[in-house]
Amino acid sequence: MVLRVAVVGAGGSGLTSIKACVEDGLEPVCFESSDDIGGLWNFKEAPVPQRSSIYRSLVVNTSKEMMCFSDFPMPADYPNFMHHPRLLEYLRLYAERFQLLRHVRFQTTVKSVKQRPDFCTSGQWDVVTSRDGEEEGHVFDAVLVCSGHYTHPASPLLHLPGYETFSGRCLHSWDYKDGDAFRGKRVVVVGIGNSGGDIAVEISRSAEQTFLSTRRGSWVMGRMSRGGLPFDMTLITRLNNTLMQLLPESLLNWTVERELNGRYDHRLYGLEPRHRILDRRPLINDDLPGRILQGALQMRAHLRGFTQSGVRFEDGSVEENIDTVVFATGYRFSFPFLASHVVSVSENKAALYKYVFPPELERPTLAVVGLVQPLGAVMPIAEMQARWATRVFKGCIKLPSLASMLQDVRCKQEAMARRYVTSQRHTIQVDYVPYMDELAELVGARPSPLRLLLTDPRLGLNLMLGPCTPYQYRLRGPGKWPGARQAILTQWERVARPMQTRPCEDPKPGRSLMGPLVLAAVCVAAYVNRNKLAAFLQDPTALSDHVKAAGFF
Repeated sequence: MVLRVAVVGAGGSGLTSIKACVEDGLEPVCFESSDDIGGLWNFKEAPVPQRSSIYRSLVVNTSKEMMCFSDFPMPADYPNFMHHPRLLEYLRLYAERFQLLRHVRFQTTVKSVKQRPDFCTSGQWDVVTSRDGEEEGHVFDAVLVCSGHYTHPASPLLHLPGYETFSGRCLHSWDYKDGDAFRGKRVVVVGIGNSGGDIAVEISRSAEQTFLSTRRGSWVMGRMSRGGLPFDMTLITRLNNTLMQLLPESLLNWTVERELNGRYDHRLYGLEPRHRILDRRPLINDDLPGRILQGALQMRAHLRGFTQSGVRFEDGSVEENIDTVVFATGYRFSFPFLASHVVSVSENKAALYKYVFPPELERPTLAVVGLVQPLGAVMPIAEMQARWATRVFKGCIKLPSLASMLQDVRCKQEAMARRYVTSQRHTIQVDYVPYMDELAELVGARPSPLRLLLTDPRLGLNLMLGPCTPYQYRLRGPGKWPGARQAILTQWERVARPMQTRPCEDPKPGRSLMGPLVLAAVCVAAYVNRNKLAAFLQDPTALSDHVKAAGFF
């Protein structure tokens, strides 16, 4: 008998979940409350309650090669970092290519998902939906929850003294659409996440003065790395992941912070945070330092309260004649259609086995897809979660014991608590490569770069040294895609394609001895100072101080 699966939501996570169901011979029925696909990426002129909302100028901060689905590369002429309409267009192409829309019921809201009386034996669910005011009941063998986590704004407004008598306007970034309404105004933006940075920069182009208030500060990275390449394609690699595991954290922090401060001094710009670079996700923004340099944007301390016409900051400073305060303070996630004992959420934490399965269900027939926050793209992770979940539904993969799953949940929560500063932003944080490999191992699709070095050296080197693009997870196992190898070998061509719009002469070939000379010098220096190497790895600033004292810079 074919298993029927309810999919809640037709955003990126929902679409790839439908596809995973079809690939594994299941029968998906997707319920989407709006009249279109796309979820978060479907821009609306006005925010709609209980749905995600984005601003008009939003540009994605993960590159196209890193965020595409693993068996459907984005068109070569797409820009590397897209304006949101292009991403929605890609989702439409994906849905068309794999004929996913026939499984979607639009303008249908899921009201409740409850276990059936015989759940212990059947694993089935009673699902109640509503369309045009009429409710309908369904029975499903499994449920994939893909409802997103950017629908319920979190705001500290009610806890700030003086807000009742403040004469200006207060809103959340969920309500923000563009900077036109702030022309000639004095505006405070609270929060230095990616949305806060984007909104502050955009408002500063039309406002009289913009202030960006932050509790901790932030390290700031641009979308470009050296040579103008997408930063995530040079950062998220298997080589870097290995170095992260082998090298001392102090050395890694020092190296990355030195690189970022080499572009602009974070302390000089008022950005320097209280934490190290690896303790919190950095802000991805190309324009923020320039707006500070031009005076259009001023960094300020944490917002502590309001005066009648202004705001008061943590350092005691006050800004009067403030017209608007925008709270870019994140979101709370919840599942109002689920009973609390199915997926319990407390302080923005959900106890899910590998961020997918509620461990205490008698039968593993409900999974949450896309409830993660990586430094990298969510869509390939959601795809891998769905591939794993559907195989669990089919019985091809067995989950471990309850005790083992609860131990895994605790270990992940403790690891995140040790690594990151306490924040609701980090309750669902995952590291892209380790997490993808972990799920791929369960699916049977984890690539083997070392084996490929022997059997296919060109491909193996791309996997070892190049970006960890999603295509790697279609090279073997269930769902293997014949085009995966070619997609990996041509990924840099697709990066270059949208930028090569003007012919330039090819550079004359030449050889440089600088690279080999630098490498030889480093090796000689390491050998000569081998007795001091261990101390340097533990405290890299000591070498910097020594070099400065010697007058090299």
